[in-house]
Amino acid sequence: MLKLRSSAASPFGRKVKVAALFTGHADKLEMLPTDTMNPADPLRQDNPLGKIPCLILPDGTTVYDSRVIVEYLDHEAGGGKVIPAAWPARLAALKLQALADGITDAAILQLYEGRFRAPEKHEPAWIAHQGGKVERGLGTLEANPPVASATPDIGVISVACMLEWYEFRFSGLSSGKYPKLAAFAAEFNRLVPAFAKTKPHA
Repeated sequence: MLKLRSSAASPFGRKVKVAALFTGHADKLEMLPTDTMNPADPLRQDNPLGKIPCLILPDGTTVYDSRVIVEYLDHEAGGGKVIPAAWPARLAALKLQALADGITDAAILQLYEGRFRAPEKHEPAWIAHQGGKVERGLGTLEANPPVASATPDIGVISVACMLEWYEFRFSGLSSGKYPKLAAFAAEFNRLVPAFAKTKPHA
């Protein structure tokens, strides 16, 4: 049995769980709820960076971060399940994953600024810098949204997870600013019914 340290709200953990649906590992993953802010949590022994998700193999070997875990799952499944084997499809999927992950990273930094620093110590320039990344990234995706599929690659999965996390934390889709991405998210949910079972929550 594989063990996955993550949290119910983590978009990166969700990406791994959704990828596992298509690599045949969904029933082989034991979820280990993890608190990244707790120094006593075993996570820091498994991943010195203290970040989730972190996959623990049966022999105790650990794998991180989400991109490497997905590579591992895809390889173990024989390849080509969520990461296309051939170019240029492989390059396109990995590039889309990088864009979605980058948007999430920047949005998380915005979130942490508000969560861990007192209001009088907020740095507007830093928040705006990260916000610019999010807006440019979402704008790029809105102009050329991915195509939802019942057998999505890791790029499409990453965008779907990012968008629903962004809605969960920032109400980014219900704002009406990104109608094409909202339509994509709805279609992804329709084509991948199991996706709803991984929905982020506090």
